[in-house]
Amino acid sequence: MRKRVLVFDSGVGGLSVLDAIVAAGAPVDLDYLADNAWLPYGDKTDDALRARVPALVAAAARDLASDCVVIACNTASTIALEAVRAAIAIPVIGVVPPVKPAVAASTTRAIGLLATPATIGRPYVDDLIGRFASGVDVRRVGTTALVDAAERKLAGETPSAQAIDEAIAALFAGEIGTRIDVVALACTHFPLLRDELAGAAPRAVLWLDSGSAIARRVCDVLSLQQDGSARLRRAAFTHRDLAGAQWRAFAARGFSVASAVADAPNFEVRPIGDVGHA
Repeated sequence: MRKRVLVFDSGVGGLSVLDAIVAAGAPVDLDYLADNAWLPYGDKTDDALRARVPALVAAAARDLASDCVVIACNTASTIALEAVRAAIAIPVIGVVPPVKPAVAASTTRAIGLLATPATIGRPYVDDLIGRFASGVDVRRVGTTALVDAAERKLAGETPSAQAIDEAIAALFAGEIGTRIDVVALACTHFPLLRDELAGAAPRAVLWLDSGSAIARRVCDVLSLQQDGSARLRRAAFTHRDLAGAQWRAFAARGFSVASAVADAPNFEVRPIGDVGHA
């Protein structure tokens, strides 16, 4: 029997993880939940996210009959992952900033870590750096502007060149910046801007994200072989009016059914039908 996997993010960023699951040949049925009413998570308080995310994800997993949930959002993973796991009885997979593989790939002993402000300074990230980046210079850059740029790109608009340039300037400044040869993308929105970031960088570097690792983890948790093909089912949005602009990216990947999510506390998933034409 095929398994149903729910990919969750605040917006379209989780599509970078969904793309990796599809590319890995995972034989799963994929649903997507975008909490676009609260986008971006990077400027929300920890308490607010811990109160909202578990209830929202649990309701969607129930209504969509999910067998597994992927929290495809670094901010939500670092703040609310354990609370989500406590709220539902199915496997929940979080996203880990790719510090360890970035350090392993670096020959200069200097890496960049690009994330949202809510992720970049968290004790969880401090711990990752302490465990895996001893003796390595880590340039941390936090930005929410790139989240908006990625959302705009997938809505068919031109992403902000200023947001790209500011992130690149912060990453590659100073002596450490001249040595950075790997950048860990610790927000799932940011791989969607890989081409723009690479084009603005002063030289070629390796841009790493967690998508392929998450895809392997999904197959491991569900005891699946990576020898099939994923099917895309339903995309659900907490803000119906914004879903029309975002739907382009989902339709391009093969989603054909859209749903709206009711407000708290019930978060019921309801069909809305015509979002693709909004």
